[in-house]
Amino acid sequence: MYFLGIDLGSSSIKLSVFDADKGITVAAVTVPEFEMDIVAPKFGWAEQDPAKWWEYVKTGIQSIGSKQQIDLKKIAGIGIAYQMHGLVLTDENCNPVRSSIIWCDSRAAGIGNETYDRMGQEYCQQQILGSPGNFTASKLKWVQANQPEIFQKAAFMMLPGDFIAAKLSGKAQISTSGVSEAALWNFTKGGLATEVLQAMGLSEKMIPEIVPNFGYQATVSADVASELGLNPNVKITYRAGDQPNNALSLNVLKPGEIATTAGTSAVVYAVSDQDIYDKENRINTFLHVNNTEAQKNNGVMLCINGSGILYQWLRKIMSVGSPDLIAYEKLNAEAAKVKAGSEGLRFYPFGNGVERIFNNKNVNSGIQNLNFNIHQSGHLIRSACEGIVFAMNYGFDVMKSVGASGNVVRAGNANLFLSPVFREIFTNTTQTVLELYNTSGSEGAARGAAYGYGYYDSLDQAFEGLKCIERIEPNPALTSQYQDIYQEWKNHINIEI
Repeated sequence: MYFLGIDLGSSSIKLSVFDADKGITVAAVTVPEFEMDIVAPKFGWAEQDPAKWWEYVKTGIQSIGSKQQIDLKKIAGIGIAYQMHGLVLTDENCNPVRSSIIWCDSRAAGIGNETYDRMGQEYCQQQILGSPGNFTASKLKWVQANQPEIFQKAAFMMLPGDFIAAKLSGKAQISTSGVSEAALWNFTKGGLATEVLQAMGLSEKMIPEIVPNFGYQATVSADVASELGLNPNVKITYRAGDQPNNALSLNVLKPGEIATTAGTSAVVYAVSDQDIYDKENRINTFLHVNNTEAQKNNGVMLCINGSGILYQWLRKIMSVGSPDLIAYEKLNAEAAKVKAGSEGLRFYPFGNGVERIFNNKNVNSGIQNLNFNIHQSGHLIRSACEGIVFAMNYGFDVMKSVGASGNVVRAGNANLFLSPVFREIFTNTTQTVLELYNTSGSEGAARGAAYGYGYYDSLDQAFEGLKCIERIEPNPALTSQYQDIYQEWKNHINIEI
């Protein structure tokens, strides 16, 4: 029996077919072949076209059937992971009425901050564990206030993955964890935070049916199943934002366990059984995928916006407009030639929207101590890697201060964690053990779909075949060196911010 996992990112969409009988992935595809554009009509804005996402998803499914010779009729369930915090507005037929305002768009931060002050900071911290900030509810209010003619056309507010599920099934839905990542979950009463909607002057009618993360949610419509060659009874049985799903993919499900990723953005995500919040809103807490009434499980998350997107920028800059871009492996190799500390060159990876670790301030990227006679391309690449990890560690320190920490961190063997230099910087700066797993967000979504379908009796059973492929421990000879470099980097941040 097969299960399909879809991972909708901001750079690409990955799809995996998981054979639940054998416990292995039998097919995987990434679409499109190029990295998807993020459109910025104004400074601080970031949008993508949901209709293109849907076309790419269909192309990916059809490619799995035609090019990888997978019998699509054997797919019993579908799981969907997606870029968090985006706003997709649709009409009653689940067709988008405007482009999606995605996760790194900063335009609504002021609305969230104003609502936070007006509702009362202490009240918001206790009820929704922070500020509405730049999350989905604030983006919805921005459209109402600034584009009323478009807002009038909208029937439903959805997150990016909900939109893909709606195109598959024809039903508008949102998950419980999705509601929490929109800043619309009341952790005290365990339900929709209607008081946030009321404070923003938004209607509860725009929130679609709320469904659990796991279990039967909807059946793929007959028309879509016929178009894509799927079994007419295939069901959607799991959905979650990309970071809760990344944690699921790494079997990070119990309090005290920690997952990390360094894709377009960089994230550290810890599971806790407490309603944790930071009074300065530098980290955020959402419902984890396996949260239930009987067992509270929250995801405590820090996010650095400029990670893989910084590496992608370096790649383009160093390719000097050539259609044949330098391979990421070449960047990694150049960075490996440079000693820790990059000969004093410091990179500050903030240039992709407001940063949560600075309480939603719009902080620009920067390079410090550049010397034209010393620094070459390898120094720039390594200093970028160091800057990304230092920014992650800056947030990690906040997580520790509120009780969300651990000594072991799990990551997929992908993106920046493919770089030995990046892994070295990470383990020795954070002073944690790094466990690498050969998995992906789309495989995790497929495993989640199998559990949600009922193929597995427990999540432990769903992840029995997941094995650690490498365990990297801090090097005492390097740890103190990286701590000194990090402290110098941090001192500059504390002066500037």
